[in-house]
Amino acid sequence: MTIQLRTIANARCGDKGNKVNIAVFAKDAKDYHILLDQVTPERVAAHFKDLVFGEVKRYEVPTIYALNFVLSEALDGGGSASLRVDNLGKCFASNLMRMEIRGG
Repeated sequence: MTIQLRTIANARCGDKGNKVNIAVFAKDAKDYHILLDQVTPERVAAHFKDLVFGEVKRYEVPTIYALNFVLSEALDGGGSASLRVDNLGKCFASNLMRMEIRGG
């Protein structure tokens, strides 16, 4: 069964320069292991392939069941340089929550 990431997680995000930071929080230890297995840097990069042109790094924070992603070259040069309609990183967390994963 395929589900959206938002079914098992919440997220917050922000931006600085041309980078976006997305923190994804699982609701419990079981869901955290699903995040570890399925929400990889490669899958996040593929999810944002039309918006993010740099590296995607993942940092694991097991004490709070969280993953932190840093996406480089994500804002078309940054908030003051971009011609995008929404040129800030605030929408990236909502976008990532629509990523499809295998549910249990």
